[in-house]
This record gives sequence, C-alpha cells and structure tokens, in this order.
Amino acid sequence: MIRLPVNQDSPLEALRLAASPGFPSALLRVYERVGDTAIWRAARENEMDALVAHALRDARGGEGLPSHWQQAHDDTQQRISSYLDELDRLAAQLASAGVPLVALKNGGIARGIHPCAGCCPMGDLDVLVEKRHFRTAHTIMLSNGYRFEFRSPLEKADIDQAEKGGGAEYWKLLPNGPKLWVEVQWRPVAGRWIRPDQEPRADHLLSRSVPIPGTAVRLLAPEDNLLQVALHTAKHSYVRAPGFRLHTDVDRIVRGQTVDWDHFLDRVLTLEVTTPVYFSLVIPRMLFSTPIPDEVLARLRPARWKEEAVGRWIERAGLFNPEGRKFGRIGYIGFTALLYDDLSGLVRAMFPDRHAMREQYGFRSDAVLPFYHVRRLADLLFRRVSP
Repeated sequence: MIRLPVNQDSPLEALRLAASPGFPSALLRVYERVGDTAIWRAARENEMDALVAHALRDARGGEGLPSHWQQAHDDTQQRISSYLDELDRLAAQLASAGVPLVALKNGGIARGIHPCAGCCPMGDLDVLVEKRHFRTAHTIMLSNGYRFEFRSPLEKADIDQAEKGGGAEYWKLLPNGPKLWVEVQWRPVAGRWIRPDQEPRADHLLSRSVPIPGTAVRLLAPEDNLLQVALHTAKHSYVRAPGFRLHTDVDRIVRGQTVDWDHFLDRVLTLEVTTPVYFSLVIPRMLFSTPIPDEVLARLRPARWKEEAVGRWIERAGLFNPEGRKFGRIGYIGFTALLYDDLSGLVRAMFPDRHAMREQYGFRSDAVLPFYHVRRLADLLFRRVSP
C-alpha cells in the first residue's frame, strides 16, 4: 500500500479533503489548524487553488474566505468556460462535416460530468476523432484560425508525421484573451511505451460514445472513459504533472457515470493492462475513498512484489508538487517496465510487429526493419515525445 506524506496538520491534507466529496467539517478543522497561508501555497503549487477555493467556500457557507480564493476560482471558471464554448463551436462544425468528436479526459469531465468548470483546471483540450476523419479535422482546425504547431521542440509541424504518430496540436488566441491548445487525436492514449494493440480503437470508442445534452460534443461510454483516463494516468507515471490533481479524474468518472464493472474488467483484461489500471484505481480510492468495488481491485491486483515495488517508487517520487523532479531517465524506464503485466508484454512494446512498425515509421521494405527497431529503442530511451 502507498503511504501518503500527509497528516492532520499538513496543508496537503487540506488538498486531499477538498477533493474528497463529503468532508467539509474535516476540511475546516485542517484549515483552522494549518492556516490560510500554508494551504494557499500548497494549493497553488499543486494547481488545486480553484478546487480548494470551491470546497472552502461551500464548507464556510460562502462567508469569511480571503478574496484570493474567490479570485482564483473566478479566473479558472472564466478560462475553462471559454475553452468549453470553443469546444462546442468546433464540435458543431465538425459534426456538420460528418466528423463526430469526443472530448477526452478533463475536457470531457468538465463538459459532460462535473457541474463546475472552475473546478476543472486544464491547460488544453484533447479530442478524439476516427483516423479516417483526421485530415478533415485538420483542415477544419486551420480554417478556424488555429495554428498547427507542437509544443515540444522535438516535434515538427508535419501533418504526415502527425498522422502516423496519432495526433496533432493546434493553438489560437480566443476572443476574450486566453491561449487555447487543442490536441486532435485518433489514438486515444498515444504513449511511447504503450503498444498499439493495448489501446482501444478510436472507431470502437466513438461508436460506443454517448451524447452530451446541448452540444455536439460526445463523451466516452463510462467503461471506455474510465479505462482511457486510467491509461492516461499511468502514462503520466501517476506522479508527473499535473500530479495529485490527475487522480481526481478517475474519482469524478466513477462518481459521475454508471460503470458496468464486468464490462470494464473485460476490456482491461483483453488489452492486458491490469497492472497500470490497478494503480490508477487504487490511488484515488486511497486518496478520496472513490467507490471502486473490492472485487474489481482484487481482479486487477498484481503480484505482491510488484505492488510493493511500484508503491515504493510512487512514494519516493511523491504524488504532490508536480513540477519537482520525479524520475531520472533510467528510473523512468525501470518504473515503466514494471507496469507491464508480464515480460512478454514488455518485449512486444519494445519490438512491435512488422505492421505496427510500418505504421509508425512509414518504411516499405522489410530489409530495413532491424534499423527501425534500433531507432525505436533509441526513441524509447532518449526521446520525450512520440513516436
């Protein structure tokens, strides 16, 4: 079991309680003991200021809260609301062109599950389209004034390479001022270490997606939504930015959607992702008492040695302070290797089959396959971005 570096006199305990539904009295007691300054600092460092502001405001009946909390919530509410308005507009245009769009992760949660946009801070929007619609979506993004550009300096704005890699990034300044980044993906997770056969297919996800009333934006079906967010959490190694806040996504999906746990388990087992999904579920249950059934965790639980090894690594890296250094390069590789269900899965991730390699790198002759296997190993070891 992962031990939390918090106690009743820690400002981090205030963050945990603020994100845990149903603990207003406990939150107020910690606030009074620890003090506003320390909790404000911790909330800012962990990008939780707007969420903590809302929880404190509700706990105090809207009275007696320093103004910086309300300002933080109002600023986030305004920014995220402008993001969601733009998301609605883009989804309507794409729908008119025959391109259904699903909002992923925090964008989908903010648009279709959680009632308060101010409590859903995010730096961008991630959306999913089918691969066959990717180029159409690209054209529509450009026609709406978006600039095609990757945030990583290692990525070039080449639409052919972007399509092979699974997605493209775009940005523009919205009319009311904020800069919005939108990532249009046909791969729902698109991690370097995630095998293509371990990702749910976009066309299957879209076919099972559900409408959100009042918008053309769609939401993943509950089981798909939870699985996609769980894999995304694992992709961030559970501790890398946005860190602690990342685990609220699982909690909100479990509480806000009705998950068919048998169907969910079937998909997890089919994709051979029991280990990474286990930690994505057990951490929010530990943090927020997320109502995940015991029998689900029991089915997913890895061998004891692996659970203890991964748990110790997460403890050392820390769930809080997301901008701090979490892993060295070798440590990151070792940690990621532990998340595979077995050794054969790790080997297949390092050396994908011929079809997957051709899809990723675009070569034609099998004679050069060994060269691209070496290149893939170099990508896994030294690059921070896909492929």
